[in-house]
Amino acid sequence: MKLFYSLSVQLYVFAIHLSSLWNSKAKKWVSGRKDVWQKIEAFKRDDELSLYWFHCASLGEFEQGRPVIEALKEKENCQIIITFFFPFRI
Repeated sequence: MKLFYSLSVQLYVFAIHLSSLWNSKAKKWVSGRKDVWQKIEAFKRDDELSLYWFHCASLGEFEQGRPVIEALKEKENCQIIITFFFPFRI
């Protein structure tokens, strides 16, 4: 099952990259994720502190997760990254 999941994810990523050649939404998906791990590492200011990453697909999803994020900040001195990514058509 793990192999099937990994293969499915890789095929999905390949299909998005392929469709980004003619689909603007797929192109935004690809460009929005470019160098994301390097950007997160550059953001991390203090290696001593834990880093938590919350990705929200919408403002509503962020609002639902906000109490969890605030409770985490009260409990622990840590760094938090919150990202949003939702390509849209204009």
